[in-house]
Amino acid sequence: MVEEGTQTLIKPEQYLETGVHIGTQHKTKDIEDFIYKAREDGLYIFDIEETDKRIKTAAKFFSQFDPSDILVVSAREYGKKPAKLFAKIVGGKSIVDRMIPGTLTNPNLESYVEPEVLLATDPIGDKQALKEANTSGIPVVALCDSNNMISNVDLVIPTNNKGRKALATVYWLLARETVKQQGRLSDEEKFKYSIEDFEAEL
Repeated sequence: MVEEGTQTLIKPEQYLETGVHIGTQHKTKDIEDFIYKAREDGLYIFDIEETDKRIKTAAKFFSQFDPSDILVVSAREYGKKPAKLFAKIVGGKSIVDRMIPGTLTNPNLESYVEPEVLLATDPIGDKQALKEANTSGIPVVALCDSNNMISNVDLVIPTNNKGRKALATVYWLLARETVKQQGRLSDEEKFKYSIEDFEAEL
């Protein structure tokens, strides 16, 4: 799962403790390459090394944009708080309730925004945002569970996108690594937020 000597963003056991690696009992063909194994109870398990790598890649990608051009969306309840906090920390925008159709495509709408990149919590729950981003030529980064189709996603972060602690962990890492890549946090400085700060209330 994690090769000897591989440097991950957090200890592999932290990924395991927060359930980042636990998928659903369904697996799409799109996600097969990110699966490490299937458990006896039928749940698919992600390769956390791949998740870790892709969080780093996504952070580097986000740092290429003006922060205000990053839009993060989450229709999923446990994703709302971490998505909002991620946006606040990196300097982006967030939409965490139902997205009004046309928000990314209709300039006449009051809610209209023109992001340069979209981060989605779940391609299923956020399908309206993905559809409009694709129509507008906006690249999409998405947290994808084992049951997700990824045809509308440009950069997949394979992860449990349903668990409260898993979502908090992935968004915390994305925020920390993005501000590092933006040059706003040196390796010596400590990121002032904790994973718990990103956790949605029960």
